[in-house]
Amino acid sequence: MEVITTVALLRQRMKEARAAGKQIGLVPTMGALHAGHLSLVKRCVAENDVAVVSVFVNPTQFNDKRDLELYPRTLEADCALLQDAGCTFVFAPSVEEMNPEPDTRVFDLGAVAEVMEGRFRPGHFNGVAQVVSKLFAMVEPDRAYFGEKDFQQIAVIRQMVRLEGFKVQIVACPIVREADGLALSSRNVRLTPEERKYAPMIADTLFKSVDYARTHTVDETIRFVTDRVNAVPGLRVEYYEIVNGYTMQPVRSWDACDFIAGCITVYNGDVRLIDNISYCRPQETKGE
Repeated sequence: MEVITTVALLRQRMKEARAAGKQIGLVPTMGALHAGHLSLVKRCVAENDVAVVSVFVNPTQFNDKRDLELYPRTLEADCALLQDAGCTFVFAPSVEEMNPEPDTRVFDLGAVAEVMEGRFRPGHFNGVAQVVSKLFAMVEPDRAYFGEKDFQQIAVIRQMVRLEGFKVQIVACPIVREADGLALSSRNVRLTPEERKYAPMIADTLFKSVDYARTHTVDETIRFVTDRVNAVPGLRVEYYEIVNGYTMQPVRSWDACDFIAGCITVYNGDVRLIDNISYCRPQETKGE
């Protein structure tokens, strides 16, 4: 495994790999790696000749400066995990290397980026599109791997790929959870023992809502989830939306389309956690 810190060397290594006819996979991350990230890396390694993992905490996708300051940075530990997972190249640039000049591009991502996270975190998805489009241009991967915990982000990246004309397959991978159901997140390390004790109630409520939804309306299911999570000490729902899994737009009935998901954001103390659940989805979209 080689750790690369400059764009020039990354481009050179990718040029060499393509010249040798190798398939290239990319896993973009912000580091602080956990088993969820590693599941993406292992799939990338299995499906490609060359596996590139980027480790870059991107300032432009943080609308909360304190969240940026507190985001864990653990490059040495990350590299040890990536070595064990079979990664070929780690790209770990500085902010100055990645953005020698301010990135002022504004992407017309449309309605998919205007709801949920787009509404509560202004500028977030534009920042995501900026950094991921740069990585795609540098690496030119055949496939790129993203976790479904960031459900809306995958739809936004697919829209960016269409806009920019990248020839890359976006591979969505299932959420990885702790034994008690909590979705793995780099932010989980910031939870106090008390907060961590109650955090699994988010996933528990989403799982229970699937059965509840069979005999209740969309609006009733939204109220069920919101009320049940808000009743847990220390948890506060920022939003819970039941949406079309392709467009991210709210649905009002269970027969609105063939892919319906519930997306939630919850404050656990001052740590912001996200999760989601599918109520129905086509077989071909599962762990594609």
